[in-house]
Amino acid sequence: MFRRPSFVPALLAVLLVAVPAFAVPVPDFSTLAEQLRPAVVNISTAKTVKPHSPSYRGPQQPGRDLFEDFFERFLRELPQSSRKERSLGTGFIISDDGYILTNEHVVDGADEIKVKLSDGRTFSGTVRGLDPKLDLALVKIEAGKELPVARLGDSDKLRIGEWVMAIGNPFGLEQTVTVGIVSAKGRVIGAGPYDDFIQTDASINPGNSGGPLFNLRGEVVGINTAIVAGGQGIGFAIPVNMAKQVVAQLRNDGKVTRGYLGVVVQPLSEELAQSFGLERPHGALVSEVVKDSPAERAGIKRGDVILRFDGQAIDERNDLPKVVAAARVGKTAKVVVFRDGQERELQVEVGRLAEEGDDAPASADNGGELGLTVSAITPELTRRFELSPVSRGVLVTAIKPGSAAANANLRSGDLIIEVDGREIETVKAFEAATGRNTKGKVLRLLIQRRDMLFYTTLRVD
Repeated sequence: MFRRPSFVPALLAVLLVAVPAFAVPVPDFSTLAEQLRPAVVNISTAKTVKPHSPSYRGPQQPGRDLFEDFFERFLRELPQSSRKERSLGTGFIISDDGYILTNEHVVDGADEIKVKLSDGRTFSGTVRGLDPKLDLALVKIEAGKELPVARLGDSDKLRIGEWVMAIGNPFGLEQTVTVGIVSAKGRVIGAGPYDDFIQTDASINPGNSGGPLFNLRGEVVGINTAIVAGGQGIGFAIPVNMAKQVVAQLRNDGKVTRGYLGVVVQPLSEELAQSFGLERPHGALVSEVVKDSPAERAGIKRGDVILRFDGQAIDERNDLPKVVAAARVGKTAKVVVFRDGQERELQVEVGRLAEEGDDAPASADNGGELGLTVSAITPELTRRFELSPVSRGVLVTAIKPGSAAANANLRSGDLIIEVDGREIETVKAFEAATGRNTKGKVLRLLIQRRDMLFYTTLRVD
């Protein structure tokens, strides 16, 4: 017959006494939520969505089936009308005179912004600044008196496993409070060039976008931004320290000016690091240097490994864009690179990162004759159309339905590499190659569409 060992009762007694010694008291979330909710706002927006008719690309082309051809024709013949699109999000008050921080995607393109405070009052909001790269927006309301303000903390001091609280309006359910922990830091999720997200298992859902992520001291440590579709307990927040770097520019200028170096970098594997003579894989490997960029003028070369920029260590590739972006334009910064088995120090004058719309002359509208608009390749357009960092040519940004360009099967996002055998590097070169064509003339274009290179013809109308 089985007998319980005599030491078991004594062991249980020890465990019962020992467990409370390791127990951590549960934070007072109720009091914390009561103190923080007044600074969190509900944001509802409305924007007019214009009808969209797919451009008909002409008779059936290679790679297109009959059904696709018929479906395009059918959609173009349907009656179209404008409609109002409404969305909900969250924000938090950062100054008592009515400045509110939220996500750019919450208010982008909105015709109307309504901000509802925790006490039920509603005000019209106006966008004072947008930063698409960080997905941040600054909204202003005129409330007429001092408002409760959310204190901004230090996201660099966050620890994995630390308690955090999210307050927002998931699915339109106002002032919802959820808690969890910091699951990870420095997450790269492909949202943009400056990915550095806080991952949390505090419930974040549609409508939480732009809302605050608080620590137990009641300080904002992140801005809730993204979720994993179909995932549970996986949400992402922008570290508040990144937001603090741009808030002043958003308030004063309405946009953010960032530093620019002009390199394409890649991560270092152990094998690559060894091949370059590095003891361990760290730094950002330069795979391409942009022509006439600050990097080229400073003497940075392909194959250099950037180890430090302006006094800050570059441990991996993703560190470099964030550090360069934060550098003051025009500043002379020290860059330490590893080249030919040794470290070298270079001096670079930080350039200004071009934003979408900066280079207005670098676009051409041939809507009349050809039916397309082309633009110079900018970092913003590279991100939007998912181009290769070393893309060449001019970018097709718009196609007129029923035009010669549409009939030639051109699409937005195509790169025009050549016109009649003439290499196209700038918009001016494109204008020169297409600007003196008589009606009925046929142009031969070399097009790059993602990884495919092909020729097509374009007849001048």
